[in-house]
Amino acid sequence: MQKVIITVVGKDCVGIMAKVCTYLADNKININDISQTIVSGYFNMMMIADPELSPLPFDKIEKDLEELGEKIGVHIKIQREEIFAMMHRI
Repeated sequence: MQKVIITVVGKDCVGIMAKVCTYLADNKININDISQTIVSGYFNMMMIADPELSPLPFDKIEKDLEELGEKIGVHIKIQREEIFAMMHRI
C-alpha cells in the first residue's frame, strides 16, 4: 500500500492529536510528516502516513478513523496519496 493523506478538522479540544496518533501507532501506521494548526479555536491537522506495516486493510483503517472522529468530535478523512494528488492537480 502506498502512502496516505490523513486530515483532521474540527473544534479544538484536549487530546485530538494524542488519540489519532495512538490509533496510528497501535496499528503500525507510521507518520512520515505532520502539520497542525489551531485558528480561532478550530483544529486542523494534515499527516502523510505509511500504512505498509499495518495488518489492517485500507477500508478498515478508513472506517476506524471515521468512528474515532465521531467519538472525539472532529472529521477525519484518509485518502490514498495518488488519489489525493490527482484531486489537487492544477
